[in-house]
Amino acid sequence: MSALLRQRLRRDWLQVLLWILATVLMAYAGFAGVTQSYGTLKDRVEVLSAVMANPVIMMFRGLPSGASEGQFLSFEILPWLTMLAALMSTFLAVRQTRGDEEAGRTELVAATPVGRALPTVATIVHGVAANVVLGVLVALALIGSGLDPAGSWLMGATSATTGIAFLGIGLIAAQLMRTSRGANALTVWILVGTFLINGIGNVAGTPSDDLTRITSSGLVWASPFGWAEQARPYDADNAWPAVLGLVVGLVLAGVAVALQSMRDIGEGFVPARPGRVHARPALSTPHALVWRLTNGAIIGWAIGGALTGVLATTLSGLAGQISGQNPAVQQILDKIGKAGNLEETVVSVFFTMMGILAACAAVQIVARARQEEAHGTAEAVLALPVGRVRWLLDYLLVATSAIAIIVVAAAMLAAYAGLAGNKDAGSLVRVVTVVGLGQGLAACVFTVLTALVFVLLPRGTIGIAWALVLLATVFGLFGPLFGLPEWTTRFSPFAVTPIVDGSGTDLRGTWWLVLVVVAGAAASLALMRRRELQTAG
Repeated sequence: MSALLRQRLRRDWLQVLLWILATVLMAYAGFAGVTQSYGTLKDRVEVLSAVMANPVIMMFRGLPSGASEGQFLSFEILPWLTMLAALMSTFLAVRQTRGDEEAGRTELVAATPVGRALPTVATIVHGVAANVVLGVLVALALIGSGLDPAGSWLMGATSATTGIAFLGIGLIAAQLMRTSRGANALTVWILVGTFLINGIGNVAGTPSDDLTRITSSGLVWASPFGWAEQARPYDADNAWPAVLGLVVGLVLAGVAVALQSMRDIGEGFVPARPGRVHARPALSTPHALVWRLTNGAIIGWAIGGALTGVLATTLSGLAGQISGQNPAVQQILDKIGKAGNLEETVVSVFFTMMGILAACAAVQIVARARQEEAHGTAEAVLALPVGRVRWLLDYLLVATSAIAIIVVAAAMLAAYAGLAGNKDAGSLVRVVTVVGLGQGLAACVFTVLTALVFVLLPRGTIGIAWALVLLATVFGLFGPLFGLPEWTTRFSPFAVTPIVDGSGTDLRGTWWLVLVVVAGAAASLALMRRRELQTAG
């Protein structure tokens, strides 16, 4: 056990550290953002009242439990703290179980006296320990900000136990699916679905007379995010919903160990779809093969982009009502979007989220090249008259095309929803086009950065690439919310894209982004010419 734990810590310490630091930074900066943007009780009460009046916004926020600084902080950031813990845990669970099976490591370990179950048990211990460290550091960061210790420890505990619950979900998914890609996709869809279920449960709840607190409907108990929010840190301080997440996570982990003993290594309980006897003519090129390997992911990310586009123009009108009641909302939106009027600012904020989705799609596609290399399947392609440069170029082209598809889907649905809401057509199309193309360019930055990491540090491709997206999201989207200095946000490509400023367009860092994309693509392709394949996982 100790040897397996040391091996996991040595291999994954950087990825886990980045997830934990990002979560702790969000907790620490969140308090500064609340005190700066909503410094008075009146401001916080007005925001809570306005949010409760708009169910669509309510779905994507926390559970209102009062208007004190601690209670408002929980409303603002608890969903995102638990989201980061859940993502860290699911990726860790899949990477160390199904990912190791695909790489052949599990079979080697199982051939020793260690047996088959102990590696999964080591993953459980590692995942639980990572979440405990995350929870303790989140609590200490909040206590250091001057908040009540009891509520701070509960915030940390709910973040940790939500992560442990999704650790169990990730372990179950790794047993069900035959590939790490399929297991990760299943866990992400479960995560998104339970997040929305919790939001719907809060929307269907009953608000208090002073509109500062909601009693959720019973639907929230179907979601680990709902368990975390029902703890109500800094208010009721109920510890037992946090314990529920811990218990469910450990029970699911135990079920995963039992399922592993019932199947062969490399197999899953969900059977693979039978393939065609003969391939379509469209699969006669390496480029078409990349499309075939990634089309499912592209469709999923495009659906997310389309939903973001609909929300962008649908919520822009609702934001006007909120900002009229509380000018602090206008100020914080201006910090993020930096656009002209309020509706343009809201569209800019939502399209920043679309840019993050597009960047995630690009990273996933380029990182697929590393998976193909590590599994040895890239060798079969390169044994044909296909050079290494051409092979990598195909992944870059498909990733860029995926970004374009996501941007177009978001822009079209945003324009449709806006026109249905009787918004000015000319102005709306202009704003959507400018911010959409800008965020697409920002996503292309992560395409070439992932390619560079793949060429220079192949074994760190997946961890480093996702860490870069995470850091850019924290600084670009949440930095202004949490009152971080403006210069820190400029490290994020999402924060320096063009915007519509009144009657003109502010290009901001456009040319720098273009330079990074062109130089990064050229450098990665040139370096790939001299790099040898590294098939070891």
